[in-house]
Amino acid sequence: MSEPSGTSGTDASGDSGTPEAADAAGPPPSPGFGNYQNDIYLNGLDGNVPPFTTDLTMLGSSAREHLDSGAFGYVAGAAGSGATHRANREAFERHRLVPRMLRGPAARDLRTTVLGTRMPAPVLLAPVGVQSIIHPDGELATARAAASVGLPMVLSTASSHTVEQVAEANGPDSPRWFQLYWPNDDDVCVSILERARKAGFTTLVVTLDTWTLAWRPQDLDQSYLPFIRGVGTAIPFSDPAFRAGLEKPPEDELIPAVLRWVPMFTGTDHSWDQLPFLREHWDGPIVLKGVLHPDDARKAADAGMDGVVVSNHGGRQVDGAIASLDALPAVVEAVGDRVEVLFDSGVRTGSDVLKALALGARAVLVGRPYAYGLAHGGEDGVLHVLRSLLADLDLTLGLSGHRTLADLSPDSLQSGV
Repeated sequence: MSEPSGTSGTDASGDSGTPEAADAAGPPPSPGFGNYQNDIYLNGLDGNVPPFTTDLTMLGSSAREHLDSGAFGYVAGAAGSGATHRANREAFERHRLVPRMLRGPAARDLRTTVLGTRMPAPVLLAPVGVQSIIHPDGELATARAAASVGLPMVLSTASSHTVEQVAEANGPDSPRWFQLYWPNDDDVCVSILERARKAGFTTLVVTLDTWTLAWRPQDLDQSYLPFIRGVGTAIPFSDPAFRAGLEKPPEDELIPAVLRWVPMFTGTDHSWDQLPFLREHWDGPIVLKGVLHPDDARKAADAGMDGVVVSNHGGRQVDGAIASLDALPAVVEAVGDRVEVLFDSGVRTGSDVLKALALGARAVLVGRPYAYGLAHGGEDGVLHVLRSLLADLDLTLGLSGHRTLADLSPDSLQSGV
C-alpha cells in the first residue's frame, strides 16, 4: 500500500510545515487527504486495485468472511433488537448536506485542536476492545496505522495488549487518549491511570454507559464473551495493584483472575459525586463518554469535566435508545462553550463526519469501520480505512462548498428529510 500523499511539508493550500507556521495557526498543516483518490486511480494503471472496498458502509458484510462467528458477532452485534444501531444510521439519512457553488479557492484545511491535542482532521479512533479477536496484532496494528496518518487513538481498558505495548507501537510523538472502564477497586483504578499517563496518554475518556453488559443476542446465542476467556484483559492482568490481589498470577491460573476482574469493572454504576476521585488522580483533560441527555451534559460541566462524547455505544447498550446524532444538538446547546462536545456512534462516511460537525461536534470518534479494516488486513487494513475516510471527508468538504471546519454550521444541512 502506497504512503499517504502530501505529508512532506505542504498541505492542499500550499502552507509550509514550519514550526513558526504551526505555532501561528495551531496544528501542523493538514495533508491533502483527498490525494488518496489519485493514488488509487494511478495504481490502477499497473493493474492494482485497493485491497478491499473503499465503501466503508459495506465493510461489515465483507469482514464476516475474515472472522469466526463469535468474533464477528461481538464486533457487529448490538443490544436487543438492534433498534438503536439502526437508528444511528437512519439519523444520518435524515440530515442532508446542501452544497454551495462558486466559493472561490478549492484548498481545504481540516486541522483542529481538541483539549490540547493537535490533529490533522477532526477524527479520532474510538476505543474498541479485545482487538486480538479481530487480528492477532490487535491494538498494536491499530496504533501503528493511527500514527501513520497522525490521528489520535483512544485505547480501551479492554485492550488485548498493555498500555505500554500500545504506546510503543504508537510511537513517542503520536497523540493518544486512554478510555477507562472505571474499576470499583480504587487502588487498581489509580494504578491503571498512572500507567496510562506515564505511557503518554494525555486525555482520559471515561465510559459511563457500560457499567454492566446489555442483553446482546448475537453474543448470547453463541455463549461468546471474550473477557471470561482472558481476552481483552491485558491491562488489568499486567497491573501490579490487580495482581497483588491474586494468589497466583493470571498466566499460572486464569479463572481466578477473570473472576476478580469481570465484577470489578461491571455490575456497579458510579455516581456524579465520585468524579472528583478521577480529577484527583488524572492531571490531564477528562471526557465523559455516553452522554445523551442535555441535563447530564450540564452536570458534566458543573462537575468540572473538560468534555463529553455524545454516544450510545454504537447501539450496543440500550435497545430503543435515541440516536446519537439526534441527541447532539440539544447537548451542544445545553453546554455552550463550557465543555468540548465530541460525537460517536454510526459514523461511516466523510459526509457523516461533516453532518456531526455541522450540528456542533468538535470532532468525531470512528469505531467499527477501522475494526473491520483490521479484520481485512491488520495494520494495512486499518490504514486503508482511515485514508479512505479522510479522503472522503476532504473531498466532500470541498465539494459541498466549504474550505475549513469553521465554515460548517446547522445552515449547511437540511434536516428532517
